Amino acid sequence: MRLDKFICTCTGLSRIQAKRVIGKGQVKVNGVVEKDQKVKINDSHEVVFDGRNLRFSGPRYIMLNKPDGAVCTSLDDDYRSVFDLFDIERVEDLLIAGRLDADTTGLLLITDDGKWSHNITSPKKQCKKRYRVVLAEAIPDETVERFAEGIMLKGEKQPTLPAELEILAPTECLLTIHEGKYHQVKRMFGAMNNRVVELHREQVGEIVLDDDLALGEWRYLTDEEIQSVG
Repeated sequence: MRLDKFICTCTGLSRIQAKRVIGKGQVKVNGVVEKDQKVKINDSHEVVFDGRNLRFSGPRYIMLNKPDGAVCTSLDDDYRSVFDLFDIERVEDLLIAGRLDADTTGLLLITDDGKWSHNITSPKKQCKKRYRVVLAEAIPDETVERFAEGIMLKGEKQPTLPAELEILAPTECLLTIHEGKYHQVKRMFGAMNNRVVELHREQVGEIVLDDDLALGEWRYLTDEEIQSVG
């Protein structure tokens, strides 16, 4: 993660304050003054500010902008794992709080706090997830009402929970769901005789994907983001 974000997470300073102390030469990385706020920091670096050696302690909470083609498993013969994107200690202890398909991009929450993860994935919590969807065919206006009523998916005994659909363009929309059935978004549009071409998750609960994160990049969550899950 970037040095300024690392400082913010470890100290509680705002982004502006972190940039200021870095610019003044008050931060050392591996014993050398570092004034580049964009330099990448991982667990192998020693970062010192105000006489303190800054380290992450306790449970870890991570936001990843998942790229296309990465799978949410540890081992796979055909695809790279999202865990290969992390250069941190004890990566094997991390859990994914709500997986994404290999061809789906966007917000992935990762932690080693099982209770926190459960609060996102438990069906009882009805944690909302917002997706940006591109489809093969134009979206009929009636789809908004159909999704709001709930869609009966093949193989399911109950219809989906009411979902909010906002049509942005003939073949593009934002969809917010409150559950996590297998391939749910693709199956919902499949039930409307349409096909998902691109799928990107933008939000989970109150946590919104950071615009500063390029595909494949990650950062630790802020205290506010962590506390929003409960």
